[in-house]
Amino acid sequence: MELFDVYPLFDITPVKGEGTYVFDKDGKKYLDLYGGHAVISIGHSHPAYVNAISKQVRQLGFYSNSIKNPLQVELAEKLGKLSGCEEYQLFLCNSGAEANENALKLASFATGKERIIYFENAFHGRTSGVVAVTDNESIKAPFNKGHKITKIAFNDAETLASELQKGDVAAVIFEVIQGVGGLDEATTEFYQQIEKLAKENGAMIIADEVQAGYGRTGDFFAFQKHNIHPDIISIAKGMGNGFPIGGVLIDKNIAPKYGMLGTTFGGNHLACAAGLAVLNILEKEELLQNASAMFDYVKEQAKEIPQIKNIKGRGLMIGLEFDFEVASLRKDMLYVHQIFTGSAANKNLLRILPPLNIEKKHFDTFFKALKISLANQK
Repeated sequence: MELFDVYPLFDITPVKGEGTYVFDKDGKKYLDLYGGHAVISIGHSHPAYVNAISKQVRQLGFYSNSIKNPLQVELAEKLGKLSGCEEYQLFLCNSGAEANENALKLASFATGKERIIYFENAFHGRTSGVVAVTDNESIKAPFNKGHKITKIAFNDAETLASELQKGDVAAVIFEVIQGVGGLDEATTEFYQQIEKLAKENGAMIIADEVQAGYGRTGDFFAFQKHNIHPDIISIAKGMGNGFPIGGVLIDKNIAPKYGMLGTTFGGNHLACAAGLAVLNILEKEELLQNASAMFDYVKEQAKEIPQIKNIKGRGLMIGLEFDFEVASLRKDMLYVHQIFTGSAANKNLLRILPPLNIEKKHFDTFFKALKISLANQK
């Protein structure tokens, strides 16, 4: 049997990870400034993380959600405390797409409506409902195009108001900082307008924190900078440091009922152990503070490189924007300098999404290599 060929692959085979580095099958060392799509939050093979998972799998790796699992309660309490979102309820699942699917479903249940508003350059996932509210027509099958959705421009409060006033909108879903779309962030006034207009018109707001959440921006959640209260918050990526886990934070005004949501693997014992380990390390090592400090350092270092025209994002969700397409630059950084970086829908943007315990010395290595690569670009 062959693999279903849907991924363009770099000719690299990582077999080991340690901190901010991965090593390939030939022993070559790579600086990981991409974290496998912002998934690696506490570094590769963190000893406390490895110990927590190893201990749990020796005891009990999995049982279904038909029994009590105290680890779920512990994870919810720890997450509420560290994030400042103690007034929410937690539903655990397996991925960002699943979290967003459940978020849309909850909003529709709670409002009795079905239309969803989303924004240009949004990416919310590849499954049936969330791909419909993802701004990439090439990944939507005919089956995905039957949903009632409306796309509007980021920061367009006038159109948003007009659409919400039609009265049939269940939810407005948004990434506070757009990930795949290119790290754009709207104004605080716009996010507050979303909240105000949604409440006035009986709709809910869903903050997609799948990529920006879990301390990556320096705040626990990116929306917290803008002083808004989403009805629903979706989380995943950095939540498990590579172990598949996702979740939905749900305002207490939304009442649960048996059978409303469900999952086989979501919130299993091993996933909870991974999630708790991540939260404990984020707290103990003060990684949110490190994310903010490293962003300040990156901004200072970037001033020395005139080819960088703009710096997008916050914390360790960084976009370095050039006035040329960066595909060849990324390949040079990877194959010549052994540094992983990321791309975006904005082809001029180099995305930096490293582990949150990255140090200045790692960025020094990156900027030294970047200067050499830029000098060699034709």
